[in-house]
Amino acid sequence: MNGLLDVGLLLWNQTRQQWIGNKKPQKRTQLREPTISWNATYESLLGTNKPFARRVPLPEMVDFLVDVWEQEGLYD
Repeated sequence: MNGLLDVGLLLWNQTRQQWIGNKKPQKRTQLREPTISWNATYESLLGTNKPFARRVPLPEMVDFLVDVWEQEGLYD
């Protein structure tokens, strides 16, 4: 069984390498202004099908949605 796991891990690593290429991890120490305005509402942000002016980092979007859900009593 152990040999099967080794083959699976090898295939996983090969596939992952194809996905990410030869890029080295980048340090994300640079701070920048949030993409989402502090006074944005759910409706103003997501009530349209227009694309955002720039990409919104996933952690920032998650924080925004959790805040909205907490305000509306949808998230405990």
